[in-house]
Amino acid sequence: MNPTRINSPLNTRQFVLATDLDGTFLGGSEEDRQRLYGWIEDNRETVGLIFVTGRDPEFIGALCRERGVPWPDYAVGDVGTTIATVSSETGVAPIVHLEEEIAARWGSAGDTVRARLEGHPGLTLQPTEFRYRVSYDLDAEAFDQSACSMVEEMGHQWLISDNRYFDVLPNGVSKGPSLRRLVEHLAVEPARVLCAGDTLNDLSMLECGLPAVAVGNSEPSLVERVAHLEHLHMAQAHGAAGILEAIRAFDMHELPKGY
Repeated sequence: MNPTRINSPLNTRQFVLATDLDGTFLGGSEEDRQRLYGWIEDNRETVGLIFVTGRDPEFIGALCRERGVPWPDYAVGDVGTTIATVSSETGVAPIVHLEEEIAARWGSAGDTVRARLEGHPGLTLQPTEFRYRVSYDLDAEAFDQSACSMVEEMGHQWLISDNRYFDVLPNGVSKGPSLRRLVEHLAVEPARVLCAGDTLNDLSMLECGLPAVAVGNSEPSLVERVAHLEHLHMAQAHGAAGILEAIRAFDMHELPKGY
């Protein structure tokens, strides 16, 4: 899919999709994904796109260049610790003044966290050295829960998602607060933004008060946590099709018949 360059600011567009990637924007059938992606590209003058993901900037750039995924206008990456502009020309560029508080809360904690959790049962350090987080692959059966209290004692917060990942993040920083910071910075009307997710690392985004959808393939622990939210649509369809289902349910933008 060819990247589309749109210069109109997000606050002038009718609708903005703020979506998780794995299992959500990248979820569902190939037909469903192409239907959603094609609709976004056909409507870039009125549709904005923000990726809100645990993935890092390098992954986002490669995804759009190599896999035919629409380029987002902005990205909240690294589980909320990166807030960046995105374009096919310049790639992913952090917005420094929006990240200042994140950087201050984290400081130079990476080495300390890695040292404290080295060899901890059930945790395998991921090879990428992120700027303001430390991430592990999680073996749920071998995991020792004492890691959670250790992280809290260091003044940080922990996050387990999809029962496969363990993230150590700056206290108070996650997808939801960082997305709200970006939306406010861009002066986008909150009611125009749809948040979409499928795992517990999307919880803060789905809870942050913006219209939201938990797609049909969401992990049960997330469904249990968000079932009571009045601003959230619990989709039946999976992945990309669940996003389209929510756009229609909330009447946030016109959709072609059959979508």
